[in-house]
Amino acid sequence: MPDRILVVDGEVQIRETVSSMLAAANYSCQVCSSGMDALRILEQDGSFQVVLCELMMADLDGIGLLERTNEKYPDMPVVMVTAVDDISVALAAIRNGAYDYLLKPFEREQLLNTVGRALENRRLKVENRTYQANLETLVKARTEQLQTTMLNLERSYDVTLEGLGNVLELKHAETGGHSRRVTLFTIAIAQALGLPREQIAVIARGAFLHDIGKIVIPDNILRKPEQLKPDETAIMQRHAYLGYQIVQKFTFLAGEAAEIVYSHHEWFNGTGYPRSRRGKEIPLGARIVAVANAFESITSDLPYRPARTHGAACTEINQCAGGQFDPEIVKVFLDMPSNIWESIRGEIKRHPAPLPPF
Repeated sequence: MPDRILVVDGEVQIRETVSSMLAAANYSCQVCSSGMDALRILEQDGSFQVVLCELMMADLDGIGLLERTNEKYPDMPVVMVTAVDDISVALAAIRNGAYDYLLKPFEREQLLNTVGRALENRRLKVENRTYQANLETLVKARTEQLQTTMLNLERSYDVTLEGLGNVLELKHAETGGHSRRVTLFTIAIAQALGLPREQIAVIARGAFLHDIGKIVIPDNILRKPEQLKPDETAIMQRHAYLGYQIVQKFTFLAGEAAEIVYSHHEWFNGTGYPRSRRGKEIPLGARIVAVANAFESITSDLPYRPARTHGAACTEINQCAGGQFDPEIVKVFLDMPSNIWESIRGEIKRHPAPLPPF
């Protein structure tokens, strides 16, 4: 099908001459005498490839036609046809979106060369638009594929975490649910601190596995109903390092999650274990887990003592701010609504799922 060109000129002779030249070069032409007639034709049939438009016309000049067609037909080049004394206006038209201009009188070759360049310009615009659309579709498809892959990967992570958690639960059944409660308490504190979701997810994984090193602690120490002797305490304290060694072997847990396991018993004043880290040297996640772990332990029954009240736990944690715990995290923890903790415990009892919502 030949390319279609709309010729707009107020002079009959010019219209006929231009359309005759174009028809001889196998273009399909339609002519009209004014900008308003051109708009009506385009509204009925907008499939023209190029518009050749006289710059100066009575009802709607070439500039006015250009302004109205640019937005609606962005791929259709408009070539201005003008006299020499209108050249500055023609150049202004190009700055406003016209493709090119032809100076009257012009030769057949000039006309055909200009139209040929305009058609090539349109072809490139259409190809580029198609390429962009295809690229966006490809990017969307690849993004969806990546998201599906990441979801599957996260599910495999969850299976791994569940397996590790189950091993610890079997080993230390007396404190069943401890890791899940600590994790949910940790998530609540991290949310109160305003941390981003992605960071909270990493911290939650470290919280869930903070005691995983206890699976290699002898049962007679782990389940002892009395206070531990110094040598037994030293063995118990190794669970942080041993847990770190276990967790860091999993690629998706290496890094901050593993460091939380390693550092959750470090004290803010530097007197904790196993590396005597202090202040901000201790990972933020480990500082949060330390508060959550202490609160959960104080308010739970343990082999060597019964659970204490929420108020007693808050008092003890507050007294240890700046010593054992990061005072900024303690402040956020104490400012949180008191009913949130029982709400979390109640939710765990109603839905004893093996994993918290990472």
